Amino acid sequence: MTGVAVVTGASRGIGRLLAEALEGAGWGVERGSSAVADVTDAASVRRWVDDVLARHERIDLLVNNAGVVDAEVPLEESDPDDWWRSIEVNVRGPYLMTRAVLPIMLEQGSGRIVNLNSGSGTKPGEVASAYNVGKSALGRITGSTHQSGRRHGVLAFDFAPGVVRTDMTRSMPRHDDRTEWTDPAEVVELFLALTDGRLDAWSGRMVRAGDDTVEALLAATPTLAPGHRTVGLVPYGEDDPLR
Repeated sequence: MTGVAVVTGASRGIGRLLAEALEGAGWGVERGSSAVADVTDAASVRRWVDDVLARHERIDLLVNNAGVVDAEVPLEESDPDDWWRSIEVNVRGPYLMTRAVLPIMLEQGSGRIVNLNSGSGTKPGEVASAYNVGKSALGRITGSTHQSGRRHGVLAFDFAPGVVRTDMTRSMPRHDDRTEWTDPAEVVELFLALTDGRLDAWSGRMVRAGDDTVEALLAATPTLAPGHRTVGLVPYGEDDPLR
């Protein structure tokens, strides 16, 4: 067995795709769902992680996949409860899972955390603003996890799967006229490269299926510099004091 992987939101869609890919690659996979654990509830997360650890004695990979999208309306028309629920699932969920698993990985001296992010996290959203806010915040969680873990053998990645045809994407009006979808095979290929160590140099950064290939990322690795493929402040020029 390659290792023990925990995948949240694995009952359908991207989560199920990734869980099946890991199993095919020889991983022992613990699949999460709303029936297994509520990722927004600290006690529920703790019970699940403790149960996994008791049975396997280690956790080598965490995939924070569970996520939701808020209603596709402008911020001023959004429902506060719907908006905040999106933040809770997309931010609090990965935080609680990472907070529970990261100490285990640090003690082991190894581990990887893959956060399912999106290009929406790199820009403001005209509609469904909570989704953009949540994915931006998730990128900060990834960066902080990278900072905490990199010297101890624990790495973290933002993984954008592109736009795969799933129940969630089909329910989103923004995709009603879409004719091009990301091939699930491309998602799996890039994801497995993050989990098996080939793309460890990209820890703390975002990669996107459908645009990135493993070969292209490996070729670009020598050119990486601080800030590449991360969300940050763009200065107005060389004399900008906030550079």
